[in-house]
Amino acid sequence: MAEYLASIYGTEKDKVNCSFYFKIGACRHGDRCSRKHVKPTFSQTILCSNIYQNPAHDTNCNMSEEQIQAHFDDFYEDFFTELCKYGEVEEMHVCDNVGDHLIGNVYARFRYEEDAQKAVDNLNQRFYAGRPIYAELSPVTDFREACCRQNENAECTRGGFCNFMHLKEVSRYLKKELFAAQRNFLREQRRVKREKSEIN
Repeated sequence: MAEYLASIYGTEKDKVNCSFYFKIGACRHGDRCSRKHVKPTFSQTILCSNIYQNPAHDTNCNMSEEQIQAHFDDFYEDFFTELCKYGEVEEMHVCDNVGDHLIGNVYARFRYEEDAQKAVDNLNQRFYAGRPIYAELSPVTDFREACCRQNENAECTRGGFCNFMHLKEVSRYLKKELFAAQRNFLREQRRVKREKSEIN
């Protein structure tokens, strides 16, 4: 029986635990959900809820697509740089959904769980663009499972109201540049640490 329960945990067959919360760290029913949202006590992944304000979702927006992309790239660089202060970031994703539980959500997966916890502890005392940051550990471990596959093929009929992640894409050159800069910084840190230990 225990093996069976373990095999269905967090899936559609699990009548106790919410499969949406397990897969995407968010549920459209929130606290009213009839199934449990088991919040992780440790995780490599953090969620900062409703942090990115996409101008394209504003009905009065008169920005061009290029301006909207530049606005997003600036946000991505800014937030990624902030997260790197707490440890090595392996992935960072921003939702382009418009449902209340996913809109503007930023997910980041750190290399180490203790760095993710450090980020949550610090970010919850911070503000971004004049608004408080709400950060928490997330159960998301595999973003391929969390993302809408139909959206990736431009076939999702639910659009922004889909319950799976629709990710906003950062400019490829910027993403490559940010992760390369992080690698170089970590390499330099390790070199300095190694030299100090050799002196001692």
